[in-house]
Amino acid sequence: MITKEIKHFHLFCGLGGGARGFNRASPRVGTLQARFRCIGGIDVDSASIRDFGRLTGVPGTVLDLFDREQYRTFHGSEPPADWQEATAADIQRAAGGERPHIVFLSAPCKGFSGLLSEGKSKTDKYQALNRLTLRGVWLMLEAWHDDPPELIIFENVPRIATRGRHLLDQIVGLLRSYGYAVAETTHDCGEIGGLAQSRKRFLLVARHIEKVPPFLYQPDAKPLRAVGDVLGRMLLPGDLRAGPMHRVPSLQWKTWVRLAFVEAGSDWRSLNRLAIEDGQLRDYLIVPEMHAGVLGVQDWNRTSTTITGKGRPACGNFAVADPRFEQSALWKDGQAYGVRRWNGSTGTVAGQQGPGQGAYSVADPRHHGPAKHSNEFRIVRWDRASMAVTSAHGTGQAVADPRGGPNPDLLHGKYPVTPWAESARTVIAGNANGAFAVADPRPGMRREAGDHYLTGGHYGVVPWESSAGAVSAAACHDNGRWTVADPRAMPAPAEKLVCRIVAEDGTWHRPFTTLELAALQSLVDPEEMLELDGLSDQAWRERIGNAVPSAAGEAIAHVMGETLLLAWAGETFLLSAQPIWVRPIAVALTLPAAST
Repeated sequence: MITKEIKHFHLFCGLGGGARGFNRASPRVGTLQARFRCIGGIDVDSASIRDFGRLTGVPGTVLDLFDREQYRTFHGSEPPADWQEATAADIQRAAGGERPHIVFLSAPCKGFSGLLSEGKSKTDKYQALNRLTLRGVWLMLEAWHDDPPELIIFENVPRIATRGRHLLDQIVGLLRSYGYAVAETTHDCGEIGGLAQSRKRFLLVARHIEKVPPFLYQPDAKPLRAVGDVLGRMLLPGDLRAGPMHRVPSLQWKTWVRLAFVEAGSDWRSLNRLAIEDGQLRDYLIVPEMHAGVLGVQDWNRTSTTITGKGRPACGNFAVADPRFEQSALWKDGQAYGVRRWNGSTGTVAGQQGPGQGAYSVADPRHHGPAKHSNEFRIVRWDRASMAVTSAHGTGQAVADPRGGPNPDLLHGKYPVTPWAESARTVIAGNANGAFAVADPRPGMRREAGDHYLTGGHYGVVPWESSAGAVSAAACHDNGRWTVADPRAMPAPAEKLVCRIVAEDGTWHRPFTTLELAALQSLVDPEEMLELDGLSDQAWRERIGNAVPSAAGEAIAHVMGETLLLAWAGETFLLSAQPIWVRPIAVALTLPAAST
């Protein structure tokens, strides 16, 4: 085999997900074998550049590509005194003075993204950011105008084809003036890379016609994988052996409750199927009945309760069921509070991926793993089968019994109390299985020495601020003071904490950990640890969401490498079942000149 080196360079490189994928590609054509080598990358964010060095093994360059006018418009102020506009020479230096065969550009996409409103995208600030795409392409072409790169790929969000149409037309015209054939396509990076997420992206691909006569074919499409195929290979969330990036995010209590009620495979709209009466869930009781009014919601047509000095959602009826809330106007993406099925693929991993911002939670069936809590509070529906009866009392052995009312016959004799004026039921041999208690109206019964109830403390409740009695081997709730008056209410709606709430489908509806997002982006193998710059989960998640999936980058590099090997071998045509990605203006340009 003859090894040919293919050098690639990355503009707006981020943390280097695409560059890492390019490094892993190794296409072959006949006796030619390609080896990819990254010669550098450029990004304005210093933390991303440090991550770039970790993932690619090559130092990147921190460089602001704005011109002065764009800088002022975007930042709203003049640049620092030592700031200078980037030039083509700066691009050459960032590449170590070498010329790349392939240039990959992934320009900022916030101004084109559907997450940004149409009105805001048209403001001067985001228009300045959008123009950075054109300036970046121009600087790159000028840097190597005397010896252009063979292939160029420009990646962005699909909406750039509409919101950035005027810029794309200029970019296409610029590329053609430098001798490139250009194609605009939309691909699912999840299918290109065989990922467990669907990630639709706009890809503009340019082939220098003089240097690369062969067609550039599209990468093979692969079926999307299930989320569980990736996450199932990882340690359970919160396991310290996986590092700090695998910790379970601390979310608001109300977010955990919402996630628990979202059906697996669906999103926040499944919450609309819950029965609401008087502003409260009809079929579920979240707050203990004894804490009447805690987290209470008032009906729109009723008067409010007294406003007190402690008027908060967690200590009274201080919330209102407002009918004026138009959900569809606020949640336009249709994915807020989405919970993914374990055996399905996830949505696009974006820079903004809190549980309330998209389908960034998973119905994890592994909640009965090593970190299982034995004090689970599971309530079984009346019309369903019970869970297995185990020796651990109180682990899911409760039932939602619809049989209310005062009729004592419905109680089957379990711990009923017989009124003083009525006769007792039949005395049977089964201990504690019948009417063996009476409502005794006689107050002031004397307790004398020898009376077991005099000092035994049966069913005793210890005040919160007092100390408990000695713990005996026979300690139980009915034979001593083994109960405490706990004044701690349910968590406040906005209180942040880590929970494990088992949903109705028997799984743990939870957000993805930061490490899981990186694995879904193929930035790291599920069995590996990952270290990124800094200590902020939010910053990590933004950089991970903005990254090009490494597996997709590898697939793109593979077909580009095959095309370059064909060109260098003197071949002008390759028969392939795959669609042609970039074809020339005239097919004759791909044929060798006829001999005379």
